[in-house]
Amino acid sequence: MKFLLAGLLLITQSFTVFSMQKKEIYLAGGCYWGLEYLLQDLPGVLNTEVGFSGGSLENATYDDVKTGSTGHAETIYISYDEKIISLDQLLFEFFRMHNPTTKNQQGNDIGTQYRSAIFYLNDEQKQIANEVIIKVNKSGHWPDPVVTEVLPFQSFYAAQLDHQDYIKKNPSGYSCHFVRDFSFTN
Repeated sequence: MKFLLAGLLLITQSFTVFSMQKKEIYLAGGCYWGLEYLLQDLPGVLNTEVGFSGGSLENATYDDVKTGSTGHAETIYISYDEKIISLDQLLFEFFRMHNPTTKNQQGNDIGTQYRSAIFYLNDEQKQIANEVIIKVNKSGHWPDPVVTEVLPFQSFYAAQLDHQDYIKKNPSGYSCHFVRDFSFTN
């Protein structure tokens, strides 16, 4: 009986892994702590990691990026199961979680490191990102046009361990992110 149960468990786990369609994207929307926290709660998001993308400095660290001189944005790597959440759904949520109409700013955080950006991995992601931005602009939920950059992914440098899952570890930590009460798909 134990072998039968173990075999069924193994088959179930294998089926789950094979039926998943894991995809990846890199998003920047201001301070990465609060945005990561909200993204982690979305059904279909498998993993997140905070770090830095979009700049020229190799092996960038938080101390480098916070100066605003590296060109990097605080960025979240996201892996997700496309069978549960599509890229367009993920991006619609992203545009509800931060203000994509403020250039180089989210809340009190000001500088290029806090800009809104989508770092795409292929042409399909680029097309979807641009289509979603058009729909967000047409929705009228934001009074100003979206200024989110849509850029090819070049590199990602993970932030130090104490910055990963920061809000989960520090529930009273700073965040200027929240989910707005509107939908872009209605």
